[in-house]
Amino acid sequence: MEDASIGLLSGILCFLIFCSAFFSSSETGMMSLNRYRLRHLVKKKHRGARKASKLLERPDRLIGVILIGNNFVNILATSIATVLAVRLWGDAGIAIATAALTLVILVFAEVTPKTLAALHPERIAFPASFLLQPLLKLSYPLVWIVNGITNSLLRLFGVKVNEGNSHHLSTEELRTLVNEAGALLPQTNQSMLLGVLELSEVTVKDIMIPRNEVFGIDLEDDIDTIIQQLGASDHTRLPVYQGDLNKVVGLLHMRNLAQIFHTGKVTKAAIMQVIREPYFVPESTPLQTQLLNFQKQSRRMGLVVDEYGDILGIVTLEDILEEIVGELSAQNREDSQGIHPQEDGSYFIDGSAYIREVNKAQDWQLPTDGPKTLNGLITETLEAIPDANVCLQLDNYRIETLQINDNLIKTVRITVLESAGADEED
Repeated sequence: MEDASIGLLSGILCFLIFCSAFFSSSETGMMSLNRYRLRHLVKKKHRGARKASKLLERPDRLIGVILIGNNFVNILATSIATVLAVRLWGDAGIAIATAALTLVILVFAEVTPKTLAALHPERIAFPASFLLQPLLKLSYPLVWIVNGITNSLLRLFGVKVNEGNSHHLSTEELRTLVNEAGALLPQTNQSMLLGVLELSEVTVKDIMIPRNEVFGIDLEDDIDTIIQQLGASDHTRLPVYQGDLNKVVGLLHMRNLAQIFHTGKVTKAAIMQVIREPYFVPESTPLQTQLLNFQKQSRRMGLVVDEYGDILGIVTLEDILEEIVGELSAQNREDSQGIHPQEDGSYFIDGSAYIREVNKAQDWQLPTDGPKTLNGLITETLEAIPDANVCLQLDNYRIETLQINDNLIKTVRITVLESAGADEED
């Protein structure tokens, strides 16, 4: 009879250890669930996901029922193990039971199930939610009392229990998530998503076509010159001005110009009849805002102006889209890069090249918080326009001027030097 009693108690003890493992793995699995994947599965009406999501709406209650159950089975297991040990070894059995049960619970009811749940949270949490939900209903009065006491204690320390349950990603967190997507997200899609995220951090001044590169129609030129310029233009839209770009009178769409050529009477007055009023854009406008403004205004090109109203350049819808999808044509890619690698590992680059474009093309970290072009970066660093070729170093980039004309640095050579940390390691 005593042997049967010992066998029954041993069976109950094994069952309690299994229950302890269940509660331990459930806690880790529920808390390790990816909240965004969980929401996705809930939308797909996954039963386990829906139950788990419901339980996670009140994590204090979920933790309450898990810990109440876990502590109950652990204490009961300790009591039964002590009874068994005393029957088998007498008073010495208390110490034996304490040491043995501690090891058993640590290995089989804590570390192993929690590690498994951390590695495969969905496989553990979703089935467990089918048991945890009815357990919560059965033990709700006790859970309510325990949560009431703990929440009151937390409030004494200034902790607001109802806050912190929202799982929203910041822009930086979302950027990290996209970067770490790896093979799950094609490189092209990654680049496009990162481009969208950067729109709010880049202004129209960063991507505009500078004033000295703007091709437009000067109404003070004779009509033959204007016709010749229009025929040679590769652009769809052109600014029209009187003598100076700051005196712009409108924007000309080549499609409207075709109507004039069809009549055979191309005059300045006819051009003035088909131009559209100019659209001005402040230089500090974020690309995200400007993209929406282009949409609202049904525009595709704007004139970028500074705080004094002077025109600095032009920005187009295509320029903004290229920040998301990359260059839209092979010809544009060739024109915008201006980067020529040399055999010695250095690069010849046009002085008018945009620093942001160079950084993206070469994965460099040249400063972009000041001047936008290499020419501006060099002159600002030197605090003067060099009369002859010079060499300077910015961080681990050695920059040499190769050609200077008309107070502009036309060509530079950039060599990437090894960082100081790398030199020390060598």
